[in-house]
Amino acid sequence: MRKILMLMGHSAGIGDMLRGSASWRALKNHFPDAELHLLFLTKDKGAVSERLISRHHLLSSFYVIDKNIKGIRDWVRFFREFDRVVKKVNPDFIIDFEPHGLKSSLLCLYARLKYGIVSLGVAEIPFRGYFYSISSESSRKLNIQDYTDRYFVVLKALGIERRGIPIELEETPEALRFRKSFRKRFYIPEDRELIGLNIGCGTPDALWKRPNLDLLREVIKRLQEKTNTLLVLTGASFEKDINQEFLKNYSLPAFDLAGQTDILELPGLIRSCRLFVSTDSGPYHMAVALKVPTLALFVKDFPISYHRHPWVSCVVLRSEKDIHYAVEEGLRLYENFKKEGQHSP
Repeated sequence: MRKILMLMGHSAGIGDMLRGSASWRALKNHFPDAELHLLFLTKDKGAVSERLISRHHLLSSFYVIDKNIKGIRDWVRFFREFDRVVKKVNPDFIIDFEPHGLKSSLLCLYARLKYGIVSLGVAEIPFRGYFYSISSESSRKLNIQDYTDRYFVVLKALGIERRGIPIELEETPEALRFRKSFRKRFYIPEDRELIGLNIGCGTPDALWKRPNLDLLREVIKRLQEKTNTLLVLTGASFEKDINQEFLKNYSLPAFDLAGQTDILELPGLIRSCRLFVSTDSGPYHMAVALKVPTLALFVKDFPISYHRHPWVSCVVLRSEKDIHYAVEEGLRLYENFKKEGQHSP
């Protein structure tokens, strides 16, 4: 295979999109000479995640099509935009990663009938397999451990399995420049290691994911005291208020950089941290993908959202009794990376 066009059509969240990168790596391992091109079908065109994914090192190109369909004109526009992508990429294989939905299935059938392109999809429900040249069995027959595993359902038909492959992300040139200069810019001492904190979850649908600030404050305070580090808070500009609320009763040295990083610069800030602490939000997945030691704090046990890798620990922080374990896990990650020398800011 020379050029593979991948179709994805789920949430435009950074985490959801980044989770697909493990499957991209598996495809590159299996077809090392193939180009990977991603077509994202979305109802939220223009999401910030698109800029990050469009620069992903595993992708040769990235396209977005609005999948809001309200009438005949939208259907005509939808297929015309797909035609333009096909003509630009000239793929010899299409993979539909989505187990549900009619739109991506129709695009695969259309590409096979009009262009003769072989396609692969998931036969999630009866008759869906007829839209594709090749189909994999339903995800219901597989053991899905976390959200990342869902992208490997379709690859099963090619004999490709995850086998622990993590999601991945590399710094853009913008991120590298930011990492090398931000300490001077924000008057952060060069001789102290950093703990990063992303409280995040600032959109209305994600507010419930934020842990209690008093509990969070105590966890971070103990980690800082035991490691003699500086604290750097990240976040979007509209999340600065929650950062300032966190810092109201905080006596240790901390720097609030909410709104100070572009999405292409944020990986540089995250990579500067010896330990990154985050809620279940986009920066959590970015830190995991960058292989930075990551302590993820949840408000309830949600295993399907966890990443299971040596540099990641997912802890439920609901009451004072959870503080000790969260601190222990943070220190374990901090110390193990120091001993192994796996990360260098």
